[in-house]
Amino acid sequence: MRALQYLNKFFYKYKYRLILGILITVVSKIFVLQIPQLIRESLNIVEDFNNHKITDISIVKHQLKINIIYIVGAAIISGFFTFLMRQTLIVMSRLIEFDLKNEIFQQYENLSLNFYKKNRTGDLMNRISEDVGKVRMYFGPAIMYTMNMLVLFVVAITKMISIDSKLTLYTLLPLPILSVAIYLLSKIINQRSTIVQQYLSKLTTFSQEIFSGINVVKAYGIEKQTANDFSALAITSKDKNISLYKAQALFFPLMILLIGISNILVIYIGGMQYINGEIENIGIIAEFIIYVNMLTWPVAVVGWVTSIVQQAEVSQGRINEFLEEVPSIKNLQKTESNIQGDIEFKNVNFTYEDTNITALKNVSFTIKQGSTLAILGKTGSGKSTIASLIARLYDVEKGVILVDNKPIKNMHLKSLRESIGFVPQDAFLFSDTIKNNIKIGDENASDTEIINVAKAAYIHHNIEKFSNQYETLVGERGVTLSGGQKQRVSIARALISNPKILIFDDCLSAVDTETEDIILNNLKKASKGKTSIIISHRTSSVKNADKIIIINEGEIIQTGTHNTLVSIPGYYQDIYNQQLEEKLTSNE
Repeated sequence: MRALQYLNKFFYKYKYRLILGILITVVSKIFVLQIPQLIRESLNIVEDFNNHKITDISIVKHQLKINIIYIVGAAIISGFFTFLMRQTLIVMSRLIEFDLKNEIFQQYENLSLNFYKKNRTGDLMNRISEDVGKVRMYFGPAIMYTMNMLVLFVVAITKMISIDSKLTLYTLLPLPILSVAIYLLSKIINQRSTIVQQYLSKLTTFSQEIFSGINVVKAYGIEKQTANDFSALAITSKDKNISLYKAQALFFPLMILLIGISNILVIYIGGMQYINGEIENIGIIAEFIIYVNMLTWPVAVVGWVTSIVQQAEVSQGRINEFLEEVPSIKNLQKTESNIQGDIEFKNVNFTYEDTNITALKNVSFTIKQGSTLAILGKTGSGKSTIASLIARLYDVEKGVILVDNKPIKNMHLKSLRESIGFVPQDAFLFSDTIKNNIKIGDENASDTEIINVAKAAYIHHNIEKFSNQYETLVGERGVTLSGGQKQRVSIARALISNPKILIFDDCLSAVDTETEDIILNNLKKASKGKTSIIISHRTSSVKNADKIIIINEGEIIQTGTHNTLVSIPGYYQDIYNQQLEEKLTSNE
């Protein structure tokens, strides 16, 4: 149970609920264990009447009525405290589930992009949902029934020993067999639970990927193939689950068998003792039978609880893998930083950990506050890597990045990212309204401010045509909007936060050149006084920049303004002439 030791802090946090739950459990069992004694007394009175020890039937009837009232009262009080026990311990488990899910989610948010490249979304989702659900069962039903069992065992067995130690010994004789069986089955359940959880993650991941890429599935007509792949995975998962439940299914029949043997022993041994005069009243045998049957469910539940604990151990082990992951990007500055917008790269080298591809080689450049830098280059040349490094989504391995003449690692991470308006190459919108997607940049933005940035991004006129306008739901990942519309909503989202630094990572690739010119003119006004970085593969997007750098295979090969570069033979001149020719051809 090493993995579950991580959860001890939650026991401490909710210690008062736990202690109260234990006390309530004890009180509940004390009342319920009065019932066998009352039944014994009732049978003894009837036996005494039959043996003529009591001759007045009215005394028997009176005592039986009192005992019935006590039995009903004890059952009602025990039931009430059992209700309180569930309210205390089960609610505690739900609170811990809430805390654990939040802790995992916050850890997910803190982890770097490399982590998400190594792990699939479906597996992440499964650990925060299915695995946490398994752990909750450990905090709730497992603890509750274990407490219930322990209290019932201690109190019941103490009473049984005080009545007849010999009969108690024979009654409890099957328990060692039960202990050995639990030990052996627990090892099997642990191994099979691990495999089941792994296959559940695989199923979740497969489903998530297919649903996300359903347009590709339909476009290529591979529905049958993907259905067959899912079916094969589901069959394997089903077989692993059946294998697990076969092991779990052994518990209950085994428990019932052992309880049945205990009942037989009580009746046989107790009967012989009664015949031999070792037991004075037949009511003792009845009392023992009731005790044994009271212990039936707690003993039977041992198997279920053991299974729950084993599955929780496996699930928490999977959760711990991610909780113990150390974020590669750490906030080393505790006080907030006041970002102005000066940026400098000094001999920066960067290699992606997951692919071992060197994206930048000895890159150096400077961007002054309020100026515009454009970065041009082929696909895979390292343009987007520069944007990611400025937002400190990764840390450089060699060289240094300075922001306001301070190493970027020494800047307050939240202050740095809040000062950046980042429009990524692949525009991502959440499954929400257009208005709320824009307000991500500033949750306190007014409707007027939202409209203004939408106009600057040249999307307002499109939104007005929608039936619900700014309240239009965009669907998962913005699927209901076109590529160009998603990009322009993303631009509006970046502008509304009024950042010190604006980064546009090829965010106009899905719009035509006419729309591009309008947006660029609007952005020139909106970004006045801000440090702007425009990443593109079009010369039309970068021609008005204060400085243009051309990057190829991670190295800067040209630097200058549009007028300078277009007059010098090289990459920029070639791409400019090529795109100009394409534009003239399309106009014809």
